[in-house]
Amino acid sequence: MRARAVRARRLRRALATSAAGAAGLAVLWGAAGAPTPADRVRPAPHRMQVYLTTTSDPGGRHVVQGLRRQAPLTFRPGRGGTLTVDPSRTYQRFEGGGASFTDTAAWLVNSSGALDAAARATVLRKLFDPDDGIGLGFLRNPMGASDLARSGYTYDDLPAGRTDPGLRHFSVAHDLADVLPLTARARRLNPALKVMATPWTAPAWMKDNGRLDQGRLRPEFYSAYARYFVRYLRAYRDHGVPVDYVSVQNEPTCCAGYPSMRWTGASLADFTKHDLLPALRRAALPTKVLALDWNWDRYDAFARPTVDDPAVRRHPNFGGLAWHGYGGTVTRQTRVHDRYPGLAVHDTEHSGGRWTANQQKQDMHDLIDYTRNWGSSWTKWSLAVDQNQGPHQGGCSDCTGLITVHHGDDRSGRVDYTVEYYTMGHLTKFVKPGARRIASTGPAALPNVAWRNPDGSTVLIAYNDTATPRPAGVNWAHRHTGYVLPPGASATFTW
Repeated sequence: MRARAVRARRLRRALATSAAGAAGLAVLWGAAGAPTPADRVRPAPHRMQVYLTTTSDPGGRHVVQGLRRQAPLTFRPGRGGTLTVDPSRTYQRFEGGGASFTDTAAWLVNSSGALDAAARATVLRKLFDPDDGIGLGFLRNPMGASDLARSGYTYDDLPAGRTDPGLRHFSVAHDLADVLPLTARARRLNPALKVMATPWTAPAWMKDNGRLDQGRLRPEFYSAYARYFVRYLRAYRDHGVPVDYVSVQNEPTCCAGYPSMRWTGASLADFTKHDLLPALRRAALPTKVLALDWNWDRYDAFARPTVDDPAVRRHPNFGGLAWHGYGGTVTRQTRVHDRYPGLAVHDTEHSGGRWTANQQKQDMHDLIDYTRNWGSSWTKWSLAVDQNQGPHQGGCSDCTGLITVHHGDDRSGRVDYTVEYYTMGHLTKFVKPGARRIASTGPAALPNVAWRNPDGSTVLIAYNDTATPRPAGVNWAHRHTGYVLPPGASATFTW
C-alpha cells in the first residue's frame, strides 16, 4: 500500500509538472505550434507599415497613389538604412493638423445644395474620422467674414452712423447655418479636435473708417472689442464648440479689397495685455491668445512687442505664437523658440494655390520644416473651394483646398480629394495628439520628421525630393529595414 501511494504521488507530480510546462510553452509560443530552436532564443522580428502618395504631373496635383498601403517591411538586425530615428531625443508635443471652415467651405459642404446628406456625411468622415478618414485635428475658423466668404459680415453689423458699445445686437446667427454645425460634427467625429478663431475685422462701427475693409480699431472701442471676443467664445461654447485659441487679427494691416484691419505692433500689444487677456480671465474662459498670426518676416514689427512682455508671457490665457508661411524663413520659429523655450508654436496658415510650382513638394516641405522648427500644429487654409476656387470676395482667386466641391457645373455634386488632402493625411492620420517629435536624420534629398505616439508607436514621414528612386530604409534600435522611395513620393512609415 505504501509503495503504491509513493508511486501515485510521483505520477501526480510528473503530470502536474508536464501540464505546467505545456501551459507555459503554450503562452510562449502562442497558437503557432512549437518554435524552431532559433525562435526560442530570438523574438519574432518587428514589422513596419508604409503608406505612399505619388503624383504623375509636374505640378504635383494628379494623385496616382493616395496614402496607399504598401507591403509591410521587416526589421533585420544591425544598421543598413538611410534614415535614422532616435527616440532618446525629444522635442515638442503635437496638437493637430487641419484647415479652415471658411464661409465658402462650410456653405459648399452644408447648404449650397451641391451635396446631399449621405455625401456630406462621407466628406466629413473622410476629413475628420481618425479611423475611416485622415483625422483632421485642428480647425482655424474665421471670426466673421474673410476673403473666402460670400459676403462681408461680422457678428454686430449696424447701419452707418450707429454704434453698439453694449453689444446688444451681437449674434452668431450667420454661423448657425453652416460653420457652427459642421464644426460641432467635426468634434463629434474627432473628440480631440482643437478649434482656433481669428477675426479679419472688427465691426465697421468700431473702426476709424466705418468700413469692413482696412481702417483701425478706435481706442474707445478696445474694451467693447474684447467683450466681442468673449461673446463669440461663449456663444460657440453654448452650441457645443469650445474654442481653444484665438488671435487678435489675421495678418495685421493686410489686405485691401476684403474684410481686414490695420494695427501697429504697439497697438496689438496694448489691446492684448490690457483688454483681451483680462476680459478672458474675468469671463473664466480657458481660451488662449496666440500672437502674430502672420509671416515669419513680420515678427519684429507685429509680435515682438507682445511676446517680449514677461507679464503677457506669464498670463494663463496667453498661448504662444501663430505663424504663416508666405514670407521670410521658417528658421525664425526656432530662433524665437531658442529665446523663449516655453513658448508654444503653431503654423496656422499657408494655402495651397495654382501659383505653386509643385503642390506635393510644397506641402511635404511645409509639413517637415514647420514641425522640425517646433511647430505643434499645421493648418492650411480653406477646407474646400469650388471648381473656380471660390466663392470669394477679393483676396485669393486661385487658392485651393483639401477638397474641391463641384457646384453648378456639369460635375455638380462631385467631390475631388486633392493632393493636399493626402499630404495632410500623411501627418494627421498617423501622428496622434500628444505625440512627441523625436530625432531623425537622413540625406538632404530625403527630408523627414519622426514622432512617438502616446501609445508607444513610432511614425516617420519622408519625402523623396529628387527625380530618381532613393534608398529610404530605416535604422531603429539596432535594427533596420530596406526600402526604395519612388521619385517625388511621400511616405509615412509606422511601427
